[in-house]
Amino acid sequence: MTETAEPIPAAPEPEAVTPDETVAKLAAELQDMKDRWLRSEAEMANLRTRTKREVEDARLYAVQKFAKDVVEAAENLKRGIDNLPKRTEHEPEIVTKLRDGFEGIERAFVGLLERNGITRTDPTGAVFDANLHQAMAEQPSAEHPPGTIIQAWSQTWLLNNRLLRPAMVVVAKAVDPAVNQA
Repeated sequence: MTETAEPIPAAPEPEAVTPDETVAKLAAELQDMKDRWLRSEAEMANLRTRTKREVEDARLYAVQKFAKDVVEAAENLKRGIDNLPKRTEHEPEIVTKLRDGFEGIERAFVGLLERNGITRTDPTGAVFDANLHQAMAEQPSAEHPPGTIIQAWSQTWLLNNRLLRPAMVVVAKAVDPAVNQA
């Protein structure tokens, strides 16, 4: 038995590609690679910028929890000074020295906080801003426009211009005319 060998099919003829088509194909591939490279470079630049910002924020605000505790101590010191008896002409010398000493300590303490990016603002007389103030009460007032802070129970504290602790305030509201006529 003799088997006849089947002829091996011939490989398909490569299509004739002109040099212009080859150049066009390579130019398209080159443009595609350039686009990918530019996108990659832009992404890396964005990543560097984002990382730099995150590192800076971490440096500026890493002490935020500690700063809140320190601010509480500063508020308590201020409350203590405010509760001392008012100055009188005939007050004992020891009371005058204590008051002056506590006021000096408070000035030095607040100065130290400010040098480290912690600032306080007295909101009394300002327009209420929910981003900086916490309204504890509203009070009718004919002397102040509605929405004005007429009393601050505590001050606004910021850490590098970021809210650390809102001020607790009393806000003016319009006087009800029906109440005045009664």
